[in-house]
Amino acid sequence: MSGNHFDVLVIGAGVSGIGTACHLVQQCPGKTFAILERRSAIGGTWDLFRYPGIRSDSDMYTFGYRFRPWRGTKVLADGPNIRAYLEDTAARYGVTEHIRFRRKVTRTSWSTREGLWTVEATDETTGEVEVYTSRFLAGCTGYYDYDAGYRPTFPGEDRFTGRIVHPQHWPEDLDYRGKRVVVIGSGATAVTLVPAMARDAEHVTMLQRSPSYIMPIPEHDPMATALRRLGVPAGLVYRLGRARNIALQRAVFVLSRSLPTLVRRVLLAVVRGQLGSRVDPRHFSPSYNPWDERLCVVPDGDLFRSLRRGEASVVTDHIDTFTEKGVRLKSGEELPADIIVTATGLVIQIGGGATIEVDGEPVATRERVIYKGVLIDGVPNAMFVIGYTNASWTLKADLAAEYFCRLLRHMDRHGYTQVVARARPDDRAEESAMGSALRSGYIRRGDAVIPRQGTRKPWKVLNDYYRDAVLLRRGRIEDGVLRFGRTAAPGARPAEPARPVGIGAGTDRSTVDASSQPGG
Repeated sequence: MSGNHFDVLVIGAGVSGIGTACHLVQQCPGKTFAILERRSAIGGTWDLFRYPGIRSDSDMYTFGYRFRPWRGTKVLADGPNIRAYLEDTAARYGVTEHIRFRRKVTRTSWSTREGLWTVEATDETTGEVEVYTSRFLAGCTGYYDYDAGYRPTFPGEDRFTGRIVHPQHWPEDLDYRGKRVVVIGSGATAVTLVPAMARDAEHVTMLQRSPSYIMPIPEHDPMATALRRLGVPAGLVYRLGRARNIALQRAVFVLSRSLPTLVRRVLLAVVRGQLGSRVDPRHFSPSYNPWDERLCVVPDGDLFRSLRRGEASVVTDHIDTFTEKGVRLKSGEELPADIIVTATGLVIQIGGGATIEVDGEPVATRERVIYKGVLIDGVPNAMFVIGYTNASWTLKADLAAEYFCRLLRHMDRHGYTQVVARARPDDRAEESAMGSALRSGYIRRGDAVIPRQGTRKPWKVLNDYYRDAVLLRRGRIEDGVLRFGRTAAPGARPAEPARPVGIGAGTDRSTVDASSQPGG
């Protein structure tokens, strides 16, 4: 084989890709692998986003990897520290030298006859198209478009004489010191930007169509700080904090779904205590129930502190038009601005925008379901990491990589070279797999590409770390849904299956050979 052939090709060197590669190093040490990364550095999202105050919106005890403790005490880490954590993790596990940077993957194609993925990638440094082959594919590109964020066109914006920027592509030369800034949006990006910019700007206004739930949390973990002072080893502190925060995340989500009125009252009471007398609490009273959309968190209430000090303000209204000097609202009020930041969200895509083909047929991801939240039905020898939307992304990314490695080891033990999960038509629901947890705008906009929710196990996306941990770490590999087989030698008839798989959903009572099944 050429120098571009590997056992596993990992697409993306962000949180999911670095984590998957580290799991391969630890659990499948004999496997060759490479990572194709479009950017010129490790980090994915955390290398792309450079706006002021960029930080995680999940606590670092659960956003960090299970196998690599986060050593800091900050609950929410900033972008540079997260990048450093990822870079150091990749270096420690010998992953960095396997990364091929500046490679934009444009096409992935599976051949059942050859038992191989063929991946086309453009070297964006030279413009040359490179071809890679692998036995397995790991899609670790996240779920949004890196080229463009969601950016609606506003009436009159061509008349505005200031600068309009989107947080996804923050200009390095943007000087907002002493300027009037309007931030359009009320999600995690907006509530991060406002207090960060308010320290230097003349004034920052957060303009929202509707409020979001915002919860203050400590900037530093008090338990971790106390335990470290007592000399408790950092690894143990991490494990204790991680277990606690997983439980807290799950409890808040479950309570929000089962007792929404109670949780709403608690959240709004906390916010009222943070706002003081000068800010109308109606700006922080959403019309939807808690966790119908992702809950925003702010360390030590920094957003509310900026509002109390008068450095920032919040306005709830709809935009009528941009003017030369700012934004005119439907109410008639005009917000003066030198800079307008459109923190209006993301554009969803699957597989980093690359096309996916199986035996010459394009795969329409919207028409598929996801087996155990890891394998797309009808797509052989491939996993796609889609992390949690109602908890830390990395919790699911870790579990998916662990399961992938379990699957590879199982196939090696039994002489299998191909595996595919197949769903029946009645395994598919109309709702998207991500819409089952949240109803955020970016998820609704991404309905055209997001796989469907399953109607039953193992196709139903659970969004529950505890249940997923049992299913992916201990569940049977050969459960009657996965179909295994061996790739035939060139020119030979398809090989007989290694052995029958179990009877269950998605199979009939005949033995199944992946090498003789249609792939799409």
